[in-house]
Amino acid sequence: MGVLDGKAALVTGGSRGIGKAIVRRLAADGAVVTFTYLNSESKAADVVAEVKAAGGQAIAVQSDQADVSAVPELFERAAEPTGTLDIFVCNAALATIVPIADVTESVYDELFATNLRGPFFAIQRAAEVLPDHGRVIALSTLNTAMPMPNVALYAASKAALEQFMKIAAREYGARGITFNSVSPGATETEMFHDNNPPEIQQLLISFTALARVGQPADIADVVAFLAGPDSRWLTGQNLRVGGGLIV
Repeated sequence: MGVLDGKAALVTGGSRGIGKAIVRRLAADGAVVTFTYLNSESKAADVVAEVKAAGGQAIAVQSDQADVSAVPELFERAAEPTGTLDIFVCNAALATIVPIADVTESVYDELFATNLRGPFFAIQRAAEVLPDHGRVIALSTLNTAMPMPNVALYAASKAALEQFMKIAAREYGARGITFNSVSPGATETEMFHDNNPPEIQQLLISFTALARVGQPADIADVVAFLAGPDSRWLTGQNLRVGGGLIV
């Protein structure tokens, strides 16, 4: 018996990286997991197949987190397998790395549509449709506490997302719905390697107390805890899951 047997979860951006690990872990815990992908249809199909081979259930849905009009249908589809939706994990994001001097209006609008506008209305919808004692989890970043050059847009969007979660925890706490965010540190993903040259990767490892890059499963395990019954007394928190990159 899994701790999430009978539960349904929705994970945005679940075809690769941390999102993929979250889908696999929640499914292993017994949840029926619907996850979104933007362009990686083949990778999404691979995730569905991997979960099925492990005895779990996962459903892939193509959806753009920046498209607010798609939110109602997405949540309806995620609730179809069990008749309700119990867990929402807001994971999809753009990590546009650009100095402030080079930010254009189009770059600004695209990032905030995906990282903030879309998540806000998804969180709003989750609060409407989740039953009492549901779980909402958002993926943030350690850059909100450890700002670096060229991440102004990314860090700012995630900092605002953390505030959305804290305030939602206050507004919906009477129903027992918990709202928490998770801030990964340096984690072994395509995004990490694409945005950090080797010398920066090694520098981050040297600053990390546990002296290694995190694995997507390290983050997924914490998300699974927040999605499960043992986190019932934890809400409005941002858990920094970075192996001691910030202590």
